[in-house]
This record gives sequence, structure tokens and C-alpha cells, in this order.
Amino acid sequence: MSESPIGIFDSGLGGLTAVKEMISVLPQENIIYFGDTGRVPYGNRSRETITKYANQDAAFLLSKGVKMIIAACGTVSSVVTDLKDNLPVIYTGVVLPTATAAVNATRNGKIGVIGTSATINSGSYKKEILRQNSRITVYQQDCPLFVPLVENGFSSPDDKIVQLIVEHYLKPLRDVDVDTVILGCTHYPIIAPAISRFLGRNVQLIDSGRETALYATHLLQENNMLNTSGKLGTSSYYVSDTVDDFSRLAGIFLGRNVNDSVTHIDIELQQ
Repeated sequence: MSESPIGIFDSGLGGLTAVKEMISVLPQENIIYFGDTGRVPYGNRSRETITKYANQDAAFLLSKGVKMIIAACGTVSSVVTDLKDNLPVIYTGVVLPTATAAVNATRNGKIGVIGTSATINSGSYKKEILRQNSRITVYQQDCPLFVPLVENGFSSPDDKIVQLIVEHYLKPLRDVDVDTVILGCTHYPIIAPAISRFLGRNVQLIDSGRETALYATHLLQENNMLNTSGKLGTSSYYVSDTVDDFSRLAGIFLGRNVNDSVTHIDIELQQ
């Protein structure tokens, strides 16, 4: 089973930041990615709808024979807390590894968390941070326009629209002098340069995709499931909406052409 693929899902394109990190950390692993581009975003949906979508996404990946599932989605990781209990394979979301990295990084005990409305309303990152260190002060800010920005190709720190929206959401965090900020959605690393420019160089950004990739490596090692075939891994991509838009943006996110590796599916018919 060690050569079986790792399954990664997200509401859209954001999870590709986790894929990129996984390829960097574990280049020998095979990856199957599902981006639910037809139903993005998840962050403004009800708990019941998010749970339904997450279970459908996971079921699709299981049908591909994956050995592990990663919910590279801050919303799912925050809201669907029992997903692990229903899966026959190793599972991780992004909250635990990302919160742990932030706790270890902060110097002044002030951590900012930015995410979708569903993620922030769940309080998942704050709960995990305070569980690990109750002396830390956590400041939360939902940023509902960040995902549509990224999904529509707006990411440059020089773009006036990006600058205005970043300032609108993040000024309260800058005003309270946070020194560490969790990018609580895997879309957000795409606009990390704009975020960093606004908050300043002394504020450390915690990339949930990177931290989750490192944690997934640990879980695979712990379960003796690393791919030791010696061959470079392959990556396949599935989406629930148009292939062309995804392929174009995925190429930018990953730094490689994925046109021949993207397949459209009807996620509602996969059950």
C-alpha cells in the first residue's frame, strides 16, 4: 500500500499550495487532488452543507485507492471535526499542524488568525492554540474576499485592489502588534507577499499547506507508509467545474503545466 497515492481535497484551487509543498517534501509520493471548483467557496456555507461536501470529496478520493486523505481546506478542517472517525485511512486536516507551528513561532505571545468566515466562527485555531499554551492571546479575522480574489487571479502585491482588501481586513491585526499570523486557508499563501508587505517583515506568516505537508510526512513515517519505490511520484487532478480555468491557474500555482493531468467529474454522481 506504500505506493498508493495520497488524496488531497479542497473547495477549489487553494489546496494546490498544499500539493506544491507535498511534492517538495515528498517527491516520490503519488498524489490525487480534487478541487471542488463547482461549489467553491465552502467558507460561507452552513455546517451541514460543508459536512456533506467534505464527505463526498473524501469518498471520491477513497474510490481512487488512496492511502491517506488530507483536507487541505481550513473550513473543512475547522467545521467537520469528526471526518477522521469515518475514514478507513490516515487523515489530517490543517488546524493541528498549523496551530502548533504558530505556537512555536510567536515571540510576544500575540497570534493572528485569518480565514474564511466558517473557519473563524468555529474558533478552531484559537481553541487549539490555547490548548497548547493558554497564555497566548489570539486575534481572529475573517477575510471572505480573499478566496474570490485568488480564484479570479488577483494576487500581486502591486495590485491596488489586493492592497485595499488586505488593508481592510488586516489593519486590526497590525494595530495590536501580532508577531505571527496563521494563513488559515490554503488559498492565502498565494497573496502572502501582499499580506507580508502590509504587516511588515517582523511578522511571521504560518503557511498551513507547508505545515500540513510536514505533518503528513510524519504520519506516513509513523505508519511505515512512505513510498520507497525510488521513482518520482505522479500527480492527477480532478475538478467539478471547467477544466480549462483550473489548468491555467494551477500551472501558475504549481509552476508546471498540468493540462494533460486534469479531469472533470460530477461529484454529486460519484456516490
